[in-house]
Formats: sequence, C-alpha cells, structure tokens
Amino acid sequence: MKFGLYAINYGTCADPDSLVRVAQHAEASGLDSLWAGEHIVLPSPQPSTYPIAPEIPFLDAVVALGLAGANTTSITVASGILELPLHQPVLLAKQLASVDQIAGGRLVVGVGVGYLAAEFGALGVPLDERATRTDEYIDAMRALWTMEAPEFHGQHVDFAGVDANPRPVQPGGPPIMIGGNSPMARRRAITNARGWIPADFDLDATREARRALDRDLDELERPAALGKFDFTVISPTNRLDHEQVDGYRMLGVDRLVVLPGLDVAPERRYHAVPIDAILRTIDHLAELAQE
Repeated sequence: MKFGLYAINYGTCADPDSLVRVAQHAEASGLDSLWAGEHIVLPSPQPSTYPIAPEIPFLDAVVALGLAGANTTSITVASGILELPLHQPVLLAKQLASVDQIAGGRLVVGVGVGYLAAEFGALGVPLDERATRTDEYIDAMRALWTMEAPEFHGQHVDFAGVDANPRPVQPGGPPIMIGGNSPMARRRAITNARGWIPADFDLDATREARRALDRDLDELERPAALGKFDFTVISPTNRLDHEQVDGYRMLGVDRLVVLPGLDVAPERRYHAVPIDAILRTIDHLAELAQE
C-alpha cells in the first residue's frame, strides 16, 4: 500500500515556497503522491454547517500541480478532486496535458461532480447537470488526448476539426480517478475511470465500501483499457497506527492519502497547519511506508 499527502495547495501550502518545500520533502521521504484539492470560490459569510471558511487561501489546483511537478522528479502529482462540471473541458484537457508534460508523465487526475450550490451558481453551471456534464467532460478530454483527429459531440460540449498539442506524456492521457462517496461515484469509477477515491473513510466505512465495490466489480462491465482498478482512500485521521495501516492494507486499499498536520484537531484540518506539523506528517507516513 502506498501513501499520499493531501492539501498541497491550500492553507499553509497556498504559499508557493511552502508548497515546494513540502513537495520536495515528501519526495525525498519516499511518499508516493501529492494531492491538491479544489474550491474555486467558497460561500461567504461561512454557513454554520460548512467547515471551510472563505478566508482560507486555495491556490488553483492545476497551477499548484504544475508547480509541484516542476520542482520534483519522481513523486506523483494528483488532483483530489477537481470539480469537473465547473471547468470548460477543452481548456482543462489542455491544462492537464501541459501539467503532465511538465511533470514528465506523473499526473493523476481525480475528478468529481461537485456539490456546493453557491460555487455552481457563481460559475453559472446548473447543479442538476453535474452528473451528465461529468460523464461528457471525461470523454471529451480523452478524445483530445488520444484521437488522431479529436472529435466529440454531446449535450454540453461539441467539437470537431480541432487539435491540441502537446499531448500528455502518458499514452491515453493521465489516469482519471473518480472522487465521491456515493454508489454512483463508485460505479462511475468502475465503468469509466482508473479507480475510486472516497474521502474520510475510516476502517469501518472502508470495510463496507470494499464489500460494495467487490459486488459492483462482479456485476458491472469494466473496459480492459482502463487497466487494473485503483482503490485510493482519503483517511479521516492523520495519525495512523500500525493496526490501522494493516487494516486498510488487508481491505485491498492501494493508496492511503492523509491530511497534513499531526496533532491538529480534525475540525481544524482546513485551517493553515504549521509547516513543521506538515513535515512531521510526511515523516510519520514515510515510517509507515517502510514497514
């Protein structure tokens, strides 16, 4: 099982120098991957039921991945997740291909349907179209990455007679992962992506998800071109013990992604975590990875 570090583009890591320092320390420590989250705008004033304050700085996720990729040589850089319906897919395909070029083929693209009504409203995207847009946008981006003469015709995106170079380094484009905890997200991951990224899954939730995932893998048709299924879990805790790690491993988790900040209370995980606490998180994960 591999280990990844989350939140490389917001809070403390919204500072570019801190992002680079964290990315290089994670790479030197042998971690598998660095993950950038995304919110383009946040509701302001902050609703009492929403955990993220609008004052928290978020570097654009694609820009942050480009910066991380340019300042490392071997670690995977990944989005976890891009709110795909909020993007123009032709433009996003170009941006992601460029990041994959900068990173030398080390990009993983995690996407999801999104959920925040205020964000969809600000960008003029109907919330009730998020699922259909997500499915179309994935196929449209792959067309631009793989077709000799890119062409796609859908309800939300339509193009032909165009091309975009350079293509991604990775044949077929960077692997696409589906984020989200719902059965629909899990099934979309099986039928149209490399894998699934549920968030805040403890061992009990992961055990239940594993059972559902195995049932769906047996029942749903998965195109061979998608490759081996990747089950990546974002942990709800950043201080993992050996028993927890063994539990995730026994459940067939391929990669465990952890929020930075050892000893930071869970309710403060979206705040600026001191950089020393982020570096300690990396060291803790590196120790677990060596076992």
